[in-house]
Amino acid sequence: MLTVLEGNNFLVADDRGDVTGGTQGLYFNDTRYLSKWNLRLNGERPQRLSSHTVDYYSAAVFLQNPPSDALAPGSVSVIRDLFVGEGGMQQMLRVENHQIHPVDLLLELDFDFDFLDLFEVKALAYSEEELVFTESAPPAIDVERTRDESENSWSFRLRDSELQAEALVWSSRQGEAHETGERHRITLGPGGSWETRTNVVLLHGDNRRRPSYSSFYFGQERDKVGESLRAWQLQVPTLETDWEDLRHAYERSIADLASLRMRTRNGDRALPDLPAAGLPWFMTVFGRDTLITSLQTLQLGPSLAIGTLETLAELQAHERDDERDAEPGKIVHEVRKGRVAVSGNSFPYYGSVDATLLFLILLSEVYRWTSDEELVRRLRDPALAAVRWMREEADLMGNGYVSYHRRSRRGLESQSWKDSWDSMRYRDGAIALTPIAPCEVQGYAYDARLRVAELARRVWGEAGLAEQLEAEAGDLRTRFNRDFWVEDPDGGRYALGLDSEGRLIDSLCSNIGHLLWCGIVDEARVHQVADQLLGDDLFSGWGVRTMSTQERAFNPIGYHTGTVWPHDNSLIVAGLARQGFRQYANRIAVAMIEAAHHFDHRLPEVFAGYPRTITPFPVEYPTACSPQAWAAGAPILCLTEMLGLRPDLEQLTLRAEPVLPDLCSSLVLRGVAAFGRRYEVAVRGGRAVVRELA
Repeated sequence: MLTVLEGNNFLVADDRGDVTGGTQGLYFNDTRYLSKWNLRLNGERPQRLSSHTVDYYSAAVFLQNPPSDALAPGSVSVIRDLFVGEGGMQQMLRVENHQIHPVDLLLELDFDFDFLDLFEVKALAYSEEELVFTESAPPAIDVERTRDESENSWSFRLRDSELQAEALVWSSRQGEAHETGERHRITLGPGGSWETRTNVVLLHGDNRRRPSYSSFYFGQERDKVGESLRAWQLQVPTLETDWEDLRHAYERSIADLASLRMRTRNGDRALPDLPAAGLPWFMTVFGRDTLITSLQTLQLGPSLAIGTLETLAELQAHERDDERDAEPGKIVHEVRKGRVAVSGNSFPYYGSVDATLLFLILLSEVYRWTSDEELVRRLRDPALAAVRWMREEADLMGNGYVSYHRRSRRGLESQSWKDSWDSMRYRDGAIALTPIAPCEVQGYAYDARLRVAELARRVWGEAGLAEQLEAEAGDLRTRFNRDFWVEDPDGGRYALGLDSEGRLIDSLCSNIGHLLWCGIVDEARVHQVADQLLGDDLFSGWGVRTMSTQERAFNPIGYHTGTVWPHDNSLIVAGLARQGFRQYANRIAVAMIEAAHHFDHRLPEVFAGYPRTITPFPVEYPTACSPQAWAAGAPILCLTEMLGLRPDLEQLTLRAEPVLPDLCSSLVLRGVAAFGRRYEVAVRGGRAVVRELA
């Protein structure tokens, strides 16, 4: 399988560069435009020699002729270059004759466009009966196909739909054209070659075709994408280490984050780049995913985080809208632009209980790494609106805890990070009913209050607000440690949450690691929580499972009931490190890096929770996104915690207190960003030297 992408435009093809069915296709703005893209030579598919992505936005495919009575294998080669840019794709074909005599060839390219919504593609591929966020499937798709002989082009336009979408195809060579393709009859002399170029441009909404597309667009776009990648590579730190798996995982994460950067708009206004959530199902703005990715990757520089904050502030809700689960001050959960989204009128959707709190945490963390008071002042009103939501809108049960409950008929039933419908389980396996107050969300609310208090006191000059928030945080911590604790003969544990009747959702889950990250756990219980995270029932050997094996609902391939999520583990690593359990944190970080080795150094969104004692490699989860932003962020946060990197806001400098695993004896991270400067962190013999780069 080949995946080539640029932001929210991406191609999923087979290893020959063809689009043949299933979930394959060329996607843009949550819509599969191109549904068929098949190359034939002399009536048959060419044979693959080799194919790989070159950069995230391009791939090269090397093919040979299918054998026949007239041509032995290897007589003719076909070199296929695929490039994906913003809103389009280009294919370059080169055919070469390796014989000492002429050959006659028939080259055919067939293509089609079905304009299926991403949700529809997923439903068809995985036999899902219902579409999310709409009451029924939209009407049958009517596609208008036209051919323009004068410019050797084709047009495919979606008709009779609320969504405006069109695809344009140009070929640089005139062949025998039909409605959905063309054929070329080629005679090549000995050692001869033949080339053609095909451009595909995808238009969405109010975008209209421009004459420049056919001749100039892709040269300019390819240069622009290449320059963007080079600028990114110059911006991010470089890593040198004798731990090869760590270096490979880090470099793969850097490349994946570059590929997932997405250009967004709010109406006519262009917004800064921010990471899309993941390929193929979540190539869009996701509040929670984008915020956590930005938190994980701040050592790379603040650009993604600032883009995230500014974009989400633009999309912040200003009024109550039950169809979108929106309330004033709430940060968006998901933005979609496809046919299902347009017909269902459910987007932007706000069904996330934690994104608003994470927005406040990220704003604080960016300030701590940059001392950017201008940014904090500029985002004061969105931040205070988020605080009001936390204080006034989020307490659905009147018990002082942030909770969720779906109002939209078409929204998500579960609105914490474990947002599958069956994730919130009691020990006996029963599913809890909403409203639900998840445990980790209370930790976020505690941390958010303390962080905003710091901003209020240091930047906004609002000491009274700071004192109120600090008092609220102290009260929340006391109540939380009383109300969320489950007593049992083993010494007790934190519950997964509180249900609508105030009962404890008493299963042991990975969420407890987030509590360490937020600092809400009583000091007397920290060691116990750390031991639980590394116990055999939660720690698989490849990572911390989402649910303990001792729970009735445990399933090693259940989406949120026993699998391993890299982003979840990275936050657990950060939590253990914050509480001083550096060797515990390293055990999990090492497991993540070793797991990445088995996925070609790219951590997927999620993998199975089977114990390492029976699986010599981590087991894949069938529908996991890869690349996925917060999975790509996991090795970077693990590296940050192994190095003990901390910005010193008082001295405006970067500090490091490394505790490296035994696998790593030397490490140099060059170009870490803090306070508008770049630093080199070198570790040898367990000691760190931090120096500012010129």
